Amino acid sequence: MAQDVRIITTGGTFDKQYDAISGELTFRESQLPRLLNQARCTLSIHLEGPLAIDSLFMTDGQREEIAQTCVHSPEEKIVVVHGTDTMCRTASVIAEALKEDTSKTVVLTGAMIPYSLENSDAVFNLGCALTAVQLLPPGVYITMSGRVFPHDNCRKNKAKGVFEAIS
Repeated sequence: MAQDVRIITTGGTFDKQYDAISGELTFRESQLPRLLNQARCTLSIHLEGPLAIDSLFMTDGQREEIAQTCVHSPEEKIVVVHGTDTMCRTASVIAEALKEDTSKTVVLTGAMIPYSLENSDAVFNLGCALTAVQLLPPGVYITMSGRVFPHDNCRKNKAKGVFEAIS
């Protein structure tokens, strides 16, 4: 029997689309329904999108909103699609909010290149996150580029464009 998984989308590069009029990457609608359909995902997915924001502009209040969405989610398996620049900070806020809840597994992921553009890593990262959330013990994690990190042992190396362990 497939597990129920909640996917919370917050925006980030993952969901950006090119706007031909402004020449900028903007948010229109989440790419997740199309991506999940394309991937032929058979999990029972519940999508929730409280935000569509670049994580560089995310406030502490918005991070807390994401954390509370995780706390109040009826599903124990949660994937958060997030911008990569501040993903680690939001993961820490979620972990703090869930510290008393030992039943939930939360995996954050994102993309360095938007799903809507060629050579995006979004599909791979989402697939890794959906697999990881089913297999990992309760806790908060980050998965990017095929690697899984505990939320408190991860950082984005902006010079290399990769996520890496701190220690």
